[in-house]
Amino acid sequence: MQKEKPFSTSAFGLAKGKELVSEDFFAVRVYDEIAIGIVCDGVGSALKGLEASRRVVNNLINNFKNRPKSWSIEKSLETFIRNINTILYRESIEQYERAELLTTLSIVVIAGNRLYGANVGDSPIYLLRDNHLKKLSFDQVSDEPGMEHVLLQAIGMDEEIEPYFFENNLLPNDTLLLCSDGLSNLLDEESIKSRIALDAIGLVKYASKKVDDNLPDDTSAVVIKYHGISTFTQLKEAKLEIPRNLKKGEVIDGYHLIKPLIQNERTWLVERNSQRYVMKFPLAEAVEDEQLLDFFIKEAWNAKRLKAGFFPKAAVPKNRSKRYYIMRYIDGITLKEYIKKKPLSIEDSVNLAKTLLHASQYLLKFDLVHGDIKPENIIITERHGKKVFKIIDFGSIVEIFSITSRAGTPSYLAPERFEGESISEQTEIFAIGVTLYEALTQRLPYGEIEPFQTPTFKSAKPLRTYNKMVPAWLESLIMNAIEPDKSRRYELYSEMEYQLSHPDKVKPYFQKSATLLEKYPAQIYRWLFVISFIVNMYLLFLLIKK
Repeated sequence: MQKEKPFSTSAFGLAKGKELVSEDFFAVRVYDEIAIGIVCDGVGSALKGLEASRRVVNNLINNFKNRPKSWSIEKSLETFIRNINTILYRESIEQYERAELLTTLSIVVIAGNRLYGANVGDSPIYLLRDNHLKKLSFDQVSDEPGMEHVLLQAIGMDEEIEPYFFENNLLPNDTLLLCSDGLSNLLDEESIKSRIALDAIGLVKYASKKVDDNLPDDTSAVVIKYHGISTFTQLKEAKLEIPRNLKKGEVIDGYHLIKPLIQNERTWLVERNSQRYVMKFPLAEAVEDEQLLDFFIKEAWNAKRLKAGFFPKAAVPKNRSKRYYIMRYIDGITLKEYIKKKPLSIEDSVNLAKTLLHASQYLLKFDLVHGDIKPENIIITERHGKKVFKIIDFGSIVEIFSITSRAGTPSYLAPERFEGESISEQTEIFAIGVTLYEALTQRLPYGEIEPFQTPTFKSAKPLRTYNKMVPAWLESLIMNAIEPDKSRRYELYSEMEYQLSHPDKVKPYFQKSATLLEKYPAQIYRWLFVISFIVNMYLLFLLIKK
């Protein structure tokens, strides 16, 4: 199962003839439901065509990734293009006294179902819709006979430029192609139309085969296939009120608000038709703060699509009058509350470990991680007399590798998270290990870590220091999971899960500073016995000889 994607993208290029490096540069990226495709064709007659194409692509990609949220796509496009043009032109004049950092530019940005595009020069942009190919860009070249390939404009040519801008709506199954003229000069529009389904790699390689893999010009392509507005975008575009104040007894869409479940009073226990649910609203500040609203929409989106028994069932009602989502109410207590009275049993701890690992592997199919695994986010309920564990807090779920901050709860963060490394399977394994350690010992292995504190991770005490019932193999498994040195920690969920299911495969855990005697006592004593026996026999031999 893959996460829902509104776009499929591909990009590929080949250098001309026997050249090893192309002067084209290109990229396609998807950030926060926005797709960006760029092709730049460095002007071959310029000294620095490749450098110009590379810098323009990198500059625009990075600027769009970090663009001010208040800026429209149109303003961003125009501002970023004009800025990089001015930078390259002025550098050229300063270094060479003439324009030498020169490149064409073709760029498209897709936000929701809206297409924004621009081009400078003659690198074309095509749209395939219902088997009809339409050129969207405008070639800025001379119209004099015999001068058709002379550029009238290029990035870096003059201090002021006039990009060609266009804008339109996209329909599901529309396909966009951006390419250098190396491709459009080899393939006519009918050939492009019939082979665009091959994606960028197939399209460029087809063009290369036409000339026996001896391309007359650098040839590059970016293909973006639009599948339709994602559920995330649909949720965001819904015109719904965010209530600022919520009161006990209030009725919203048939749900009676009973009591708030957390201090900020944005998560409520509610009842409808004698059934209890949890209703979650965005923070009131999300009315003015688009980033807060995006966080909540992503949370609701994840709650809606993550349909597995590890999580409470959730839904986003279609006919809402306000912005919220609903979860099934789980009648139970948190693991944190449970272990205040007594540690979790060995059997239940193994089942908890399996639940956390299976849930983490499920999330990984969507390129997600939970981000805040801890006893407070685990609910214990019962089914047929056995404990069942449910993982809550959809709001903490993020894309793997997306966070390099200390987001999460400090006491459960892996040491590398405090040093700016991104969230990963290994950092999640550390949080799972800390949770299991606490469940079995009622203690945190490295103590309580406060926000903004930069801790030092000394050796954690073995679990059996506090709980003699923990079997040696389970102690080793958990100690490996909470190992501060990530080179000694489990790297993958599947690795830890396999050892959890095969206790005989778990190797004993030793601290880094452990002596050989501590690590291999049986072998050491065996060798000492052998050496002692040999020495004694030799001494006996000497006595007999005398």
